[in-house]
Amino acid sequence: MLTATLLFAMGNATIRHITDSLPSLEIVFLRNLLCVVLLLPWIVTRGASACRAVVTGGRLGLFASRAAVNVAAMMAWYYSLAHIPLPTATAVSFTTPLFVTLGAALFFGERLRPHRLAAIALGLTGVVIVLKPDGGGIDASFAVLVLHCVAAAATLLMTRRLTRDDSVLVVVLFLSLFSAPLAALPALAMPSHFAWVWPSWSAWGWLFLLSGALTLAQLAMTRALSMAPAPAVMPYDYARLPFSAVIAWIAFGEAMDLRGWIGAALIVAAALFTMHRDASHARRPSAVNTRSEAHQQAA
Repeated sequence: MLTATLLFAMGNATIRHITDSLPSLEIVFLRNLLCVVLLLPWIVTRGASACRAVVTGGRLGLFASRAAVNVAAMMAWYYSLAHIPLPTATAVSFTTPLFVTLGAALFFGERLRPHRLAAIALGLTGVVIVLKPDGGGIDASFAVLVLHCVAAAATLLMTRRLTRDDSVLVVVLFLSLFSAPLAALPALAMPSHFAWVWPSWSAWGWLFLLSGALTLAQLAMTRALSMAPAPAVMPYDYARLPFSAVIAWIAFGEAMDLRGWIGAALIVAAALFTMHRDASHARRPSAVNTRSEAHQQAA
């Protein structure tokens, strides 16, 4: 999981670098297109039957909806990385699990327990501290960053539904297959507002690095989750913050001030607290059942 975390941090730093020369929408399009190219060997060797199952199983609409929300999330994230220091953007992105909690309660009927409400309040307090380090108003780029977190949470909720029937590789593949043309639609619909910038050779290199890093990160995270329960694995994701801080300081000379670190600590604490309490609640029924079985055997 630490490998995935480092790769995600490197991918975000790459996005931060290439947004200086390419529009965010174009990066979204090319990143998804290159992801499909990288997955072609798997499609040819083992993925054809799995892809046919998706097409014939009536799930294309949900895949397309997820891709549309994902494109919006990616565009907001890439825009944010172009205008907000990398450590700050990374810290605020950790509120995504809190929005997942809210979405699960609203759309899946999951119970919103008091500890979850307390964690959401604590996390949002941290966001306010991070987004207003000088006591001024919230910049538009920060509002876009929060929108990214909401859209990313919606994507995760739809992913939860899709992975009931399809493998992770199929979900990742169809996400890119739909996201690439969806990212191109705004440019085709309003060509006067989107000027295509042909990438230089160095930009192509960065784009391949970005696609490779993020694809490997997804696979590494999936492997980690297959080896251990999510509550044991996902806390390592918060290593993205120190990784991002070091990379941003070396590559861009960016640093987060003390108030930003305090806000980030509140956000991380809120997410970890929610994860810990949910894991404890999930273990409780099994422990009760074990004690009940032992009592029956003793009787």
